[in-house]
Amino acid sequence: MKQIPLQVFTDGGARGNPGPAATGFMIKTDTKILHKAGLYIGKKTNNQAEYQAVIEALIWLSQNNKHLPKEANKICFYLDSLLVVNQLNGKFKIKNPGLRELLLKIRNIEPNILLSINYSHIPREKNTEADSLVNEALDKVDKLSST
Repeated sequence: MKQIPLQVFTDGGARGNPGPAATGFMIKTDTKILHKAGLYIGKKTNNQAEYQAVIEALIWLSQNNKHLPKEANKICFYLDSLLVVNQLNGKFKIKNPGLRELLLKIRNIEPNILLSINYSHIPREKNTEADSLVNEALDKVDKLSST
């Protein structure tokens, strides 16, 4: 059986910093989208939203372990925030207590995933799907608040 990595593209954003914020993530193989979601998360900073996007994706993965492709051998997260990737990989210290708390949530969820996980930085233009999910969630809230 050919081994394949699961690809997880995540993004978080806030309009204002802090401001109304949302997360987006897409989980896929080379050939198939397994799941994608965008979620409004209230007033947050951009970095909080980036972390929360990883948390939302990890929660989905942990709840759907049994339904992941059997040939999946690892999970590769792709984020366009170099700061968050470096913090997730332990290269940068996290001074903000709120972000440290979000990292702790991530570390507590990771063992529930039955595959190895790595975090990599990608340019923003390679993360358009997750970015679109963030903007769709924020646009929905904008529409609701303007009516």
